[in-house]
Amino acid sequence: MDIVWAMLFLLALLIAWFTNILGLPGNWLMLACGVVYWLWMPAQSRASISLTLLIVLGVLAALGELLELLASSAGVSKVGGSRRSALFAILGSVAGGVVGFGIGVPIPVIGPVVGSLLLGSIGAMAGAIYSEWSSGKNWGQSFSVGKAAFWGRAIGTLTKMAIGLLMLLVALAGILF
Repeated sequence: MDIVWAMLFLLALLIAWFTNILGLPGNWLMLACGVVYWLWMPAQSRASISLTLLIVLGVLAALGELLELLASSAGVSKVGGSRRSALFAILGSVAGGVVGFGIGVPIPVIGPVVGSLLLGSIGAMAGAIYSEWSSGKNWGQSFSVGKAAFWGRAIGTLTKMAIGLLMLLVALAGILF
């Protein structure tokens, strides 16, 4: 029965990891799943995980968030965008990610990922452009901030997903060894 719980745990981690593409806190969801699994699975079970593993997952989740935030905000601030533009980029990113996921669903596996990443990045760009333009900046300046938000979101999300994949592999290794 322990193997079934371990497989369900890994499935929950995979689903949580996948939510990163939507702009949701997937790595933190993975950590939360790890805590629940750690509390649920008896320590003497062959499929249990250790407190050390949870700490490693926590550090990785924090690292993923930090790198995503740095990538997202660095681009906007580098080209002179405001904090308001960064906030609108985040809001546009989440909205675009959800819409992109929905549009991509008909294409198995890769469709939702590509749709979410692309439209999430476009949403970040649109949010930043709108914020800059509505605060009186000209179209060229607004578009420059929007492009930076696009690339910051794309690079930040890919980085966070890479860290999340590492978390998944660490959890798998923790169960197997």
